[in-house]
Amino acid sequence: MSKQILIVDDDDAVREIVQYCLEAAAGWEVLMAASGREGLAVARSQQPDAILLDVMMPDMDGLETLRQLQGDKTTQDIPTILLTAKARIGDRQQLQSLGVAGTISKPFEAVSLVEQVRSLLHWDE
Repeated sequence: MSKQILIVDDDDAVREIVQYCLEAAAGWEVLMAASGREGLAVARSQQPDAILLDVMMPDMDGLETLRQLQGDKTTQDIPTILLTAKARIGDRQQLQSLGVAGTISKPFEAVSLVEQVRSLLHWDE
């Protein structure tokens, strides 16, 4: 059965690259949202298997979006991976403490994205 992944990122190009990688290399179904608020609505209605969430977005940033996802009974168990340009080790460790499945630094290697997601979510092929 194919996995369904929600990408929440305000950058159109990032969403398109991630969508292409996940669909072409893994055959996963990809849902997309351009903002935290849109991401919350999609997560509640579609119940994806996982969420890739950008940390830095206007209006509602990724950390506030994560807080709301974790505080909602319908979305609190959906594993979330943070996409972040904050690549420093201390920042990544701090983000990990928020109860996420992991972090992927931007810019990321498109060819290894599927493997990174699989590894962080413990999804076997």
